[in-house]
Amino acid sequence: MDEDEWLARHGVRPDERGLDEVRTLLAEQIRLERESQGYGDTILMRLCCVQLFLAAALEDVLLIWSAKTASWDADCSIDIELLCAAGLEQTKAYLSGLSAPEGQAALKRLLHCEDAGYFDEFSPSGQSASYLAYYA
Repeated sequence: MDEDEWLARHGVRPDERGLDEVRTLLAEQIRLERESQGYGDTILMRLCCVQLFLAAALEDVLLIWSAKTASWDADCSIDIELLCAAGLEQTKAYLSGLSAPEGQAALKRLLHCEDAGYFDEFSPSGQSASYLAYYA
């Protein structure tokens, strides 16, 4: 399934059942991409991450992080801002409370990007509007 087919099936804002399918598809694409760079569809992975961003569930942060870190191509395709649907401060607090190494790695990258100015103009609503316009 490609990006266009996935969008036709679920739209940019899937319902709860659709979000479960997004998580399943994203996990499968992560597995493929980790197997060998290029096996996963990083364009489709990005769309799945956008769909999860628009749902704004903190529980999806590590799945999005896993997608971002699946390969060099995925890292370039999946915006760091996609981790922060609940807001930068809330996401940092959430990651700070996790003991998993992945959570700490994601927090370290967020802090680095924040220091570099990536989030100076960031807001979840502004980012959402940008993604909605892109996929319209």
